[in-house]
Amino acid sequence: MPQDAKPDGHRIAKLLARAGVASRREVERMIADGRVAIDGKVLDTPATIIPDLRGVSVDGKPIGKADRTRLFAFHKPTGLITAERDPAGRPTIYTALRNALPRDAGRVMPVGRLDLNTEGLLLLTNDGGLKRQMELPANGIPRTYRARAFGDVKQEQLEALIEGVTIDGIRYGRIDANMERRTGKNQWIEMTITEGKNREIRRVLEHLGLKVNRLMRTAYGPFYLDDLPRGQATEIRKGDLDRFRSSLKQDPAR
Repeated sequence: MPQDAKPDGHRIAKLLARAGVASRREVERMIADGRVAIDGKVLDTPATIIPDLRGVSVDGKPIGKADRTRLFAFHKPTGLITAERDPAGRPTIYTALRNALPRDAGRVMPVGRLDLNTEGLLLLTNDGGLKRQMELPANGIPRTYRARAFGDVKQEQLEALIEGVTIDGIRYGRIDANMERRTGKNQWIEMTITEGKNREIRRVLEHLGLKVNRLMRTAYGPFYLDDLPRGQATEIRKGDLDRFRSSLKQDPAR
């Protein structure tokens, strides 16, 4: 192939991610495990370039052409696990999504996660590549939460979080936190983070002597929960999604 020629197609991991099979890294692991084949021949490298998914199968099941990238906003209620299935038998987000998503949504994956007792905005996409980009720390996409917490805290303590904080050896980066209102011993606090480490909001507020009794995510990047009813989903408009994607950094692992 001439040095300046471009390959006729895309890496198979990219196409499978766009088809909603899994993220690119997960697809690469699937290929390493011998789970992906083309025309019945098991693939042995993720560097394979193909024009489309014709003849491609995963675990023996044929994969159709890659769907256009779609992004949905879902108002996750408390009491649901952000997973496809739970060994303990607890209900998952997919229990609610059966009725919340349009029939042609296909297979969707959550962007990040919300724990069992956290409610609010959860984004879902059929594109594993987009999911990876949105979760990539280098993109620093802000996530905004509203927390109702019991205890006493001063605005000055919240403002100090803008410099980050270290708790039990774990460093949490910049946090923009502000008191919204107080009712007795409870206060509503708005917090915006960019890292999204496990249970970050709860751990930081507990470090300040507060007990979180309600936690809701209200925004993820430019997408907001607004007045979306609990348990319902809506699709992000293509124009809004395209503008957002153009602002993201590429995954260095792609």
